[in-house]
Amino acid sequence: MLKEKIKNYVVAAMDVLLANLSVLITLFVLAIEQKNYDINFKGFFVGVPIFAIVIIAIYYVFGNYRIIWKYARVLDGIKFALSTAFAYLLYMGLHVVITSELLKIVAWRFEIQVYLFSAAVGMLLLVMSRVVFRVTDNQKTDRADKNAKKRIMIIGGGSAGSMLLHDMMLNKAFDKYRVMCIIDDNPAKNGMVLYGVNIVGDRTTILENVKKFNIDQIIFAIPTCPPVEKAKILEICSRAGCKVSSVPSIDQMIDGKPTLSNVRKINVEDLLGREPINVDIESIIGYVYGKRILVTGGGGSIGSELCRQLAKHHPKQLIIFDIYENNAYNILNELKTDHPDLDVIALIGSVRDAVRLEEVFSEYRPEIVYHAAAHKHVPLMEDSPREAIKNNVIGTENTVRMADKYKVQRFLLISTDKAVNPTNIMGASKRICEMIVQTCSRHSDTVFMIVRFGNVLGSNGSVIPLFEKQIEDGGPVTVTDKRIIRYFMTIPEAVSLVLQAGALGRGGEIFVLDMGKPMKILELAENLIRLSGYVPYEDIKIEFIGLRPGEKLYEELLMAEEGLRDTANKMIHIGRPIDIDEEKLFDQLKVLKDAAYAEGSDIRGLVKEIVPTYNPK
Repeated sequence: MLKEKIKNYVVAAMDVLLANLSVLITLFVLAIEQKNYDINFKGFFVGVPIFAIVIIAIYYVFGNYRIIWKYARVLDGIKFALSTAFAYLLYMGLHVVITSELLKIVAWRFEIQVYLFSAAVGMLLLVMSRVVFRVTDNQKTDRADKNAKKRIMIIGGGSAGSMLLHDMMLNKAFDKYRVMCIIDDNPAKNGMVLYGVNIVGDRTTILENVKKFNIDQIIFAIPTCPPVEKAKILEICSRAGCKVSSVPSIDQMIDGKPTLSNVRKINVEDLLGREPINVDIESIIGYVYGKRILVTGGGGSIGSELCRQLAKHHPKQLIIFDIYENNAYNILNELKTDHPDLDVIALIGSVRDAVRLEEVFSEYRPEIVYHAAAHKHVPLMEDSPREAIKNNVIGTENTVRMADKYKVQRFLLISTDKAVNPTNIMGASKRICEMIVQTCSRHSDTVFMIVRFGNVLGSNGSVIPLFEKQIEDGGPVTVTDKRIIRYFMTIPEAVSLVLQAGALGRGGEIFVLDMGKPMKILELAENLIRLSGYVPYEDIKIEFIGLRPGEKLYEELLMAEEGLRDTANKMIHIGRPIDIDEEKLFDQLKVLKDAAYAEGSDIRGLVKEIVPTYNPK
């Protein structure tokens, strides 16, 4: 701070010196031109204090001493020129008044051409001083940039790239970054300069310019770029051998302005290479308006996103039910902040506890139930199979019976593709949940339905956060098998389709969400490593650890017996219900529940009897 003040004092003294020097130069030039060497030094010395006060006062009022000339814009230059002209005009007026009225010495007054010529000379000197400031600062920056830690390439020379570059120039916190070049696919921009940085070519030149400018980091700054095109550009960037970051999409930025502070690392959504799934929620969400809604597992990945999207559509009351108090507390506070008028409550309890569920249903009388509470981690459930049955199967049956007893209008079970021809206890338990819901749907006034989908990006315990943590730690990245593939969808996409399916249900349906094309997990890991600036197998090792207990190479969304029929939404299909012997099912469930609470019992055989397609490995 002290250094800046001293610098301003020096600049102000220099302004006073140059302003008065312009008058002195004018007097000498006119004396030589007119061959009259009787120079009016008395008039000059009278004007020195006048100019000192005037020039500093005017420049201060106009804010000239707050301008950082290294980053000055054209508007700053115009403002400086106008303030200088005004200062000379005021100087002339005060000089004339003082020399003619106060001192009564007209001989000390200047001729009009002295005022005019000195104004022109002074304007030149003072403006040139600012040009010198700018050039000097830029030279200092260039010298410092030679030792900069990061050399940046920006992809996108539009408004987002421009704002990002400007923010980097103004923010001293990012002095260690230097933007070396800009890439833009618009041929009209090739060769142009943006804030002193050259636009050097289109996407086809990315790799050669990374090498030419020795780039350390690429920032993708086209927030409106279609996902397909973005994935293509990022695929090129993944071969550049440097870290790649991105500005968020416009709707993800709070103020809609890309700055270096909101630049984020590339995530899997950027690599999907497809348009996001858009659901016309407004046309079908009327079924939740003004309703009392219960979300079990409301603090989990899917449950919390369900709560977020439901809160936007004005339910009468939203009840979050979860066994884990921290998650419930977090989503409760988030919803209260974002929707202060929403009647929302968080209740702690387990779906295993029929007494607690009875309390909730009898007191709050939910009209719609989204049942998202479940144990879902495949390897953990393989080691604790009885817990999977207690939470998933018994918990679902408890919730279904309460929904039927208290006349819930709609009940939607969140299921998984792992329920199809399951090879693990988690998938088999979810298949039993589906069977319970479909069976109870036959004789209930409640509209029961099921939504089945694959992996969601970023959900708790999913592979992507694991990869990102492993890369951050320097590796190795662990992949179970080179051949393994998975379907992926973002959490908001999956939940929006769940909500729409909830409007389509008539009772007993299994809604199957179209997950798009599956992705190879190995390729996913390799791309994440490359886009983090590392070379797979060299900088970051990839280890193949073998399939975990109960894990498949390929997930399925439909069983052989189930046919599909389309709905109005091409992303949602309906699987045909399979005939289930209701009396036999509930007899088997009673035996299964007893075994789940019997210490040391192996329940896999009982599960196999209920789910013939269960094939434990």
